[in-house]
Amino acid sequence: MVHRRVIGSVAALGAAVILAVPGIAAASDGRSGYVYTETNAATGNAILAYSQAHDGSLTWIGTFPTGGVGTGSGLATQGEVILAGGGKWLLAVNAGSNDISTFRVRDDGRLTLTDRAGADGTDPVSLTAHDRLAYVLDAGGAGNIAGFRLDNGSLHHVGGSVQALSGSATNPAEVAFSTNGRFLVVTERGTNLIDTYWVDSHGRAGGLKTTASSGPVPYGFAFDLRNHPIVSEAANSTLSSYRLTGAGATVISASVPTGGIAACWVAVSPNGRWAFDSNAHGGTISSFEVHSNGSISLELSVAANTGAGSAPLDLQVSSNGRFLYVNEAGAHMIGSYRVGAGGTLVAVPGGPSIPAGASGIAVS
Repeated sequence: MVHRRVIGSVAALGAAVILAVPGIAAASDGRSGYVYTETNAATGNAILAYSQAHDGSLTWIGTFPTGGVGTGSGLATQGEVILAGGGKWLLAVNAGSNDISTFRVRDDGRLTLTDRAGADGTDPVSLTAHDRLAYVLDAGGAGNIAGFRLDNGSLHHVGGSVQALSGSATNPAEVAFSTNGRFLVVTERGTNLIDTYWVDSHGRAGGLKTTASSGPVPYGFAFDLRNHPIVSEAANSTLSSYRLTGAGATVISASVPTGGIAACWVAVSPNGRWAFDSNAHGGTISSFEVHSNGSISLELSVAANTGAGSAPLDLQVSSNGRFLYVNEAGAHMIGSYRVGAGGTLVAVPGGPSIPAGASGIAVS
């Protein structure tokens, strides 16, 4: 177990490359936000930071070491890097050293490492946050989740928050809070189950309920504005939506085909109207309309064609809803797409290169 330690400055860790860049959202120079991914390098994990221009293109800011190590190959999960506290903090998993790094996000998008905390398990692969509470999904062994309080850049373990998954050989893909923070959901690819936990007033998860996934290999997911998880199913490349209660998850829309191959990651637009999934083996992104009752319908099977062999993985929509950013692992780049009417996507040329094994994406 890695013991938590507070890091005073990035300089104390060595060669962090930091460049001055324009300011945050709505800055006078037209910059609109920031995009982050992690290298997941086994020799030393680091966050790659980019600023968004008004047209959605990305400019590299710098590389910021996490102080931990990755695995050297893609994690194939969702939520490896997240923003918390209204974008003031960035959290990242270090799957090779079994811990979590926390950074302060500066007004110019640069990062300052403030803490590392042991993950209360092995092989941390996914993170989620709501208010000042964060949870990590540990995929090692049978798998578990564990909770933390985020206090001014430090992570403090929540007593009694470590909870097992459904059993052994779960092969989990993601943990995420519901929109209102009352539930935690985990997808288990190995068992075809969806786990639901109730979160109490002290931040402790409990009361595990398991639900059979509508389709095989439930993978990445995202919530609409009404607490409905929209879950990809990789085996048949379908998406399903669910209603959450204390009894678990109930299917609303069952296994709606994407028309692609291997639907794995899901993002929902900030207004809750559109869901996008990446079809990892088909090189496409599909768009779905999300209805007020939580049902979904396919809008465009090919909202964007990322290209043969591009292997689109994790994806996120910018906070202003204008752009979708995608880790195109096969092409070793971050793809940028302008979100248009009717769930359409238009490619923004010139995406930055990223190293093999880079995982996760967080977008402000």
